[in-house]
Amino acid sequence: MTSFTLHGIPVSRGIAIGRAHLLAPAALDVQHYLIADDQVEAEVSRLQSAIAAVHAELQAIWNELPQDAPAELGAFIDVHALILSDPMISEMPLDIIRSRYYNAEWALVTQIEELSAQFEEIEDPYLRERRADIQQVGERVLKVLTGSANLLPKVDGSEGNASMIVVAHDISPADMLQFRNRAFNGFITDVGGQNSHTAIVARSLDIPATVGVSNASELIVQGDWLIIDGDAGVVVVDPTPVVLDQYREKQARQVRDRKKLGKLKKTPSLTLDGTPITLLANIEFPDDCAHAMDAGAHGIGLFRSEFLFMGRTGHANKLPSEDEQFESYKRAVIAMKGRPVTIRTLDIGADKPLDFAEQTALNPALGLRAIRFCLSEPQMFLTQLRAILRASAFGPVKLLVPMLAHAFEIDQTLLMIEQAKAQLREEKIKFDPVLPVGAMIEIPAAALTLPLFIKRMDFLSLGTNDLIQYTLAIDRVDHEVAHLYNPLHPAVLYLLSSTIAIAAKAGVPISVCGEMAGDINMTRLLLGMGLREFSMHPSQLLSVKNEILNSDLTVLEPVTRKIARIFEPKAINEAVEKLRTL
Repeated sequence: MTSFTLHGIPVSRGIAIGRAHLLAPAALDVQHYLIADDQVEAEVSRLQSAIAAVHAELQAIWNELPQDAPAELGAFIDVHALILSDPMISEMPLDIIRSRYYNAEWALVTQIEELSAQFEEIEDPYLRERRADIQQVGERVLKVLTGSANLLPKVDGSEGNASMIVVAHDISPADMLQFRNRAFNGFITDVGGQNSHTAIVARSLDIPATVGVSNASELIVQGDWLIIDGDAGVVVVDPTPVVLDQYREKQARQVRDRKKLGKLKKTPSLTLDGTPITLLANIEFPDDCAHAMDAGAHGIGLFRSEFLFMGRTGHANKLPSEDEQFESYKRAVIAMKGRPVTIRTLDIGADKPLDFAEQTALNPALGLRAIRFCLSEPQMFLTQLRAILRASAFGPVKLLVPMLAHAFEIDQTLLMIEQAKAQLREEKIKFDPVLPVGAMIEIPAAALTLPLFIKRMDFLSLGTNDLIQYTLAIDRVDHEVAHLYNPLHPAVLYLLSSTIAIAAKAGVPISVCGEMAGDINMTRLLLGMGLREFSMHPSQLLSVKNEILNSDLTVLEPVTRKIARIFEPKAINEAVEKLRTL
């Protein structure tokens, strides 16, 4: 077979070499037929039994989770169980059977397709990826209805199994668990993005992965030799011996480099000129703190609280209680053993519906989301603020508020925090009375009116993902415009450098918690701009530390000032590339 190359989205770095193992999805092109009136309840019972069987299957998988399994896997299985329990999945298909006389498979697929279409309209990239969860849950029920299943080969010590690369249209968290006891070393999927579960779990397992490789599962044949270049998002199918040798050499070099990086865990994070740099970790689950500690993080720079609210319906009694939230935040605080934990308040709203059926905003990314949503739901927001404050009694906690743009939003938020404090004082519940409160700078308007924030807030955090998207008016997960997503656009560099400089001059701590913080190609540029706090995925921390240890600010700062005055894209790229050699 002739060698060829496929391109996708790089989500987990490294080189993987092995043979393809294809996972066939449950066929969504199911039989469509109408049933007789006297068969309706029997068909309803058949679907109910399948749903119950999947519930039992998920519970069994959860119970058998190995102790070394990443926390993400258990959390994602919980999300799938919640989706399966939601009336939109567990009841609506039954109504379709009763009202339209569809067979069970047809009714289920009809409802799954309708929900998937609703999620497809969501602007936020993380929540849009959650449509995959609905489809995966539906596929799991279909497998029971149709009697099909995906089976992975058992480990027999052969070369093929010893270097297995999984290729699939998509991979569910539950299917991920099958890989824990098999020898595999990479993932390739047709769909997905930076925030897909495949991407998140691949990063947590530190395994090379490329997603969004269109038609990979159709173009790749079972047993094909594959190379995944997780740094470039490239998949080489049936490589020539010369190419194979080149990548094996590159892979061996990366293994040696990783071993060297492992020795840096306890090395102080200092530049060559002696400037200390704070390295923090981004987490989504309390159990991620173990990975952060193992990587030598100085603390948690971003604890996304959204996971507690995912997979739930939008009714007040279905939202996580104050105690449930408190216990999660407390676990993270205790796990960090005195290192600070920055908890971001709920970044959810019209673009991140709490109910699968609630999606009405015409332009959700510009609608009622994040702090706007929280201020419109004061009781829900107050519950979260109380939980965060209570957790602060167990260790250093910082509270981070997303998507602020107006002075009145800041003032209303601070008043809500004071209200939560007053309630806790009256109830004689302990908390940190001087808990630092910070703002995410992720809207151009916030970056351009920074004095408003500096006057009111204790610290700032640059959310580069949203800042770049809002500045350039593009959606980086939309393939038609993704090529326009450019962290080195002169407008983006201006907002970053000016925000960092103004904050530094005012003595207000500022960090970067977006993807730029974990990109070693950007480390020296950010250092030269004056950034002294980086927050990233734990797996990226040691690579960034290595860049810092080999950087001299006395050299970087004057060069970075010159880059800030460049407007031609090619010249900027060349200057930033040269910066890495200084």
